[in-house]
Amino acid sequence: MKKPQRWEKATTQTELGRYDPKVLVGIYRKMVLLRRFEEKMLEVYRAGLIPGLAHPYIGQEAVAVGICDNLNNDDFIVSNHRGHGHCIAKGIEPKEIMAELMGKKTGIVGGIGGSMHAADLSRGVVFSTAIVGGGIPIATGVALRFKVAQTKQVCVCFFGDGAANIGAFHEGINLAAVWKVPVVFVCENNQYAISMPQPKATGSGSIAERGAAYGIPGIAVDGMDVLQVKQTAAEAIERARKGGGPTLLECRTYRYLGHGAYDTGLSYRTKDEVTEWMKKDPIARFRSLLERGAILKPQDAESIDKEVAGVVDQAVEFAKASPFPPVEDLQRYTFAQESGDTE
Repeated sequence: MKKPQRWEKATTQTELGRYDPKVLVGIYRKMVLLRRFEEKMLEVYRAGLIPGLAHPYIGQEAVAVGICDNLNNDDFIVSNHRGHGHCIAKGIEPKEIMAELMGKKTGIVGGIGGSMHAADLSRGVVFSTAIVGGGIPIATGVALRFKVAQTKQVCVCFFGDGAANIGAFHEGINLAAVWKVPVVFVCENNQYAISMPQPKATGSGSIAERGAAYGIPGIAVDGMDVLQVKQTAAEAIERARKGGGPTLLECRTYRYLGHGAYDTGLSYRTKDEVTEWMKKDPIARFRSLLERGAILKPQDAESIDKEVAGVVDQAVEFAKASPFPPVEDLQRYTFAQESGDTE
């Protein structure tokens, strides 16, 4: 009989015992926070308060939370165009992300980056890019710096399945493997690169198996099971921290909505397909596991949902009340300042 792969194994009740109940409830709360933030973001977008584009993370919460729960404050992440969840999971306040989405000065990068360009070195968000796969070689460079400086820090790079088929994927991961730098490459395989189904774009059945080509571990996990993601990521991060080099993780997940807030997603996939994936919802699944383990009571879950909804509402009010950046900032961040300038 074929041995089940890691991504085919669901977290069991027994495995909950290895975790502090407070940690488990904290993980649940953070996933709910990501979900409610994105739902509210869509409301704000449709009200015309968000200039530019926005790409919802709904359905993929277990990946960001499961990965980032293993990181230290001084570890770095490199994010992509669908990065709100990554940033909040790494510790950025929802109000800072919402203000950035609305183009306000109180946003994480002063309102000039928008949805797809968050960064805050003080909290480990080194870079976010709308260029598909563009963060992969940058993450390798960040991790090289950690290795040279012998800091024991780790860099995690998030990207989608579409990014796995561009040159930067192969070049960046190959260099990381050659140099054995402390980086974990996380492919969030949400099944679609905009509208292209992943099986039609990738010759092999698995992105994770490409790790063998670079001599590094390649592991596929169930991206709808937060504890499976957390445990697998913990092993990869610890390996990187101890000098073992990179790991390629493929988190098999699903985006419930279209590619962006402007896209229904129904022109290239069926409602039945979406419904089937939603039966594996990471939040509902984890809540059920915690309730069956007597770690979370139904009333506690309801209390968390209410508290989180308040946090998100406050984030919107904060962003609405914040000023837009001055026009002068456009030039200030476009051209390098001459030596000696005090501005």
